[in-house]
Amino acid sequence: MVSVGVFVGLVVVVTILSKSHADRNVYPSAGVLFVHVLEREYFKGEFPPYPKAGDSSNDPITFNTNLKGYPDRPGWLRYIQRTPHSDGVLYGSPTAEHVGKPTIIEITAYNKRTFETARHNLVINIMSTEEFPLPYQAEFFIKNMNVEEMLASEVLGDFLGAVKNVWQPERLNAINITSALDRGGRVPLPINDLKEGVYVMVGADVQFSSCLREVETPQNQLRCSQEMEPVISCDKKFRAQFHIDWCKISLVDITKVVPVHRNRPDPGTGVLPDIGEYNPPSESLKSRDYFADFLITLAVPSAVALVLFIILAYSMYCRREGVIQLVHHSSIQKSTKELRSMSKNREISWPLSTLPVFHPVSGEVVPPIHPDNYETTSMPLMQTQTNLQNQIQIPQQQPSGKWYS
Repeated sequence: MVSVGVFVGLVVVVTILSKSHADRNVYPSAGVLFVHVLEREYFKGEFPPYPKAGDSSNDPITFNTNLKGYPDRPGWLRYIQRTPHSDGVLYGSPTAEHVGKPTIIEITAYNKRTFETARHNLVINIMSTEEFPLPYQAEFFIKNMNVEEMLASEVLGDFLGAVKNVWQPERLNAINITSALDRGGRVPLPINDLKEGVYVMVGADVQFSSCLREVETPQNQLRCSQEMEPVISCDKKFRAQFHIDWCKISLVDITKVVPVHRNRPDPGTGVLPDIGEYNPPSESLKSRDYFADFLITLAVPSAVALVLFIILAYSMYCRREGVIQLVHHSSIQKSTKELRSMSKNREISWPLSTLPVFHPVSGEVVPPIHPDNYETTSMPLMQTQTNLQNQIQIPQQQPSGKWYS
């Protein structure tokens, strides 16, 4: 495993060679970026080798990290591992609140080939230092980097060297690194090798340089509001390796920040005070009168319905407009019945299809299609030969001759 601490632009790498099950101790400083690499090669010795001696061991190994006795890590500590074939990285920036309190992180490695596990403890001893935090802090957004790429010691060292070149401080250190996805950014499309982006916060002991202040000019602020790249004179010193979004740079002077003190309530010991034995309520309950509830839920709506019924009856039977409407309705109903009775008894002329006809060959009389007792009220005016139930076929005359059979 490798623990990396960044101080004054220099990357110090401390490698722990011991592979025993003893706890591993690291000593980061409060206010300084802490990086600890979980190397897969270190844990391969904990798992059985491949069955064949000549096979190369490339087991898929994943890691689970949590605070001892808890299901998750401390709030300041993050973890990332892209694939089971890459190393895991613990990173974060401890605060002064954790100074002097050893933080034990349980690291569990899972071998997905053999389904075996190996567990080790990482003891983080956070040290206090008078130099940190540095008063002037700047946060850069780098568009062409992922967080695990930026956490590499050589890449982070190159970035701090470029910042030191344009800032010229005496002391410079990386404070924190955050993925853009943790700030609400979107996952990039898997095309053109797009990156998710990373925020890098650095601190220095001198005022911000004129190059960093150029982003605050009215011209560059206008270009940023129009989603255009601002004109920064020192951008070329980063452009070769790092593409910085200068519109998202943040410059903070913590000496001018007014601290906000919040009164937090005393959490106490978490133990309820001794107030004696619990006395449940008595089993003898007082009787309740439901008459008022009955009046509200049943009697009142019934009374309202009765009043409405009386008003409607008075309007229909006692007032002149209601009587007229009743007489009008009765006359319409009586007229309708009269028309229906008349339609049943009406006599209409018989259509030609019902009259007797003569056979064209024999000359005999053919009876009508409809009998005398046929219901004429439902008889259509025009009849077809296909819908008649009492249809009689009239024989057709066939001319004599050898041409017909």
